[in-house]
Amino acid sequence: MNLESFLSPESLLVAAVLAPGVVFLLLAFSWILGYLPAERLVARVANTTFSFCLLALAGMMFGMWQTGATSVSAGSGNWLEVHEFRIPLALFVDRLSLPLVVLTVVLVGTVAVFSRRYLHRDPGFHRFFILLHLFAFGALLVFSSASFDLLVGGWELICVTSVLLIAFFQHRAAPARNSVRVFATYRACDVGLIVGAFLLHHATGSTRYSEVFEGTWPNQTVALESGLATAIGCLLLLAAMGKSAQLPFSGWMPRAMEGPTPSSAIFYGAISVHAGAYLLLRAQPIFEASPIASGLVVFIGIATALHATLVARVCTDAKTALAYSSVSQLGIILAEIGLGLSWLAVIHIAGHAVVRTLQFLKAPSALHEYHGMHAAAGGHVQATGLHYELLLPPGLRTWLYRFSLDRGHFDTLIERLFAQPLERFAVRMKAVEQHLLPVGTHAKGSGPRE
Repeated sequence: MNLESFLSPESLLVAAVLAPGVVFLLLAFSWILGYLPAERLVARVANTTFSFCLLALAGMMFGMWQTGATSVSAGSGNWLEVHEFRIPLALFVDRLSLPLVVLTVVLVGTVAVFSRRYLHRDPGFHRFFILLHLFAFGALLVFSSASFDLLVGGWELICVTSVLLIAFFQHRAAPARNSVRVFATYRACDVGLIVGAFLLHHATGSTRYSEVFEGTWPNQTVALESGLATAIGCLLLLAAMGKSAQLPFSGWMPRAMEGPTPSSAIFYGAISVHAGAYLLLRAQPIFEASPIASGLVVFIGIATALHATLVARVCTDAKTALAYSSVSQLGIILAEIGLGLSWLAVIHIAGHAVVRTLQFLKAPSALHEYHGMHAAAGGHVQATGLHYELLLPPGLRTWLYRFSLDRGHFDTLIERLFAQPLERFAVRMKAVEQHLLPVGTHAKGSGPRE
């Protein structure tokens, strides 16, 4: 391979996406073998990795500018092939995915710099940076995949790292319990992405963007009849609702705040929660072919924005208030996508990700700064939102306050109608499995029978 082909946009794209995955494998194997490098070395490796990714993306964009290209495709062959079903091992960036790929590298690199000091001497320091690199690889794979099938792989990597980082402080029971609840919500909603990709493959013979859609984003079309487009659109919307914490699944977002502040910033302020919006933007031609699916996107987005705005105003801690503020902005972004305002949604995603990341990273010192501002104002800091209260009668204000404190009862309903029955079913199946085993044996990973 000569230097020109090595520095081609295609090679630079592959290098930028694979670099965090390679570093994850190196750090993970060293940890498994019992070697724990110094914190300074781990931090320098992270800084070098994301600096390399940024330089590779800059070189790729320079090559695109020189050739006048609006997209870059890289990779060949298949990841999986079963009869006529193939998952192409190919990467693709265009006007939609390129800004999000660059944003991912910049913000994850920023969080890595912040985490070196925030997690200094924490027992889970190395574990955090291992998972941070795995998340970066998964997020880059989601935004740069050339097909919905490969997108599923990155989608699941984000899910796994999210759950593991929620349970990061494993010496307490609450983080582990909440991580299981978040995992159950993810699993239930991710069925929509998997089944939607299956139906799309069955209808078009492929899930590769260049074969499913015609034209360049955002002016793309798809050859699907209205009924099938509605079914696929609703399934993809279900997946986006789970990942972006839209109603009625928004209750997992405050549970996810059990993780470290840096992971909260990069997952629930910057990158992970916007993956659902990206999925809808990527599948926008499908929604344009189905007024019903587009209407559902707008309705769910507006309802979630109103609900999250009310709940955020009664939250008693900074991270939960920021979490619901993120949910409200995500609802607005989904409404923009449903209305066909594609470029506005992309700009909104980028701006919201940057601002919310900084707010999450600043959350630990927010209370200290508020006390300083309160003292500087002589103890007379005026409460916000009073002009809204004056527009509502007292009875309605009281009802809205109670509704917001209870978070609309959605979390309780999901707990009773979905989470608890699923847990009871799992326990019952475990009991049946143990009952069917011969005496003196036990299932793999379980304890001996009593």
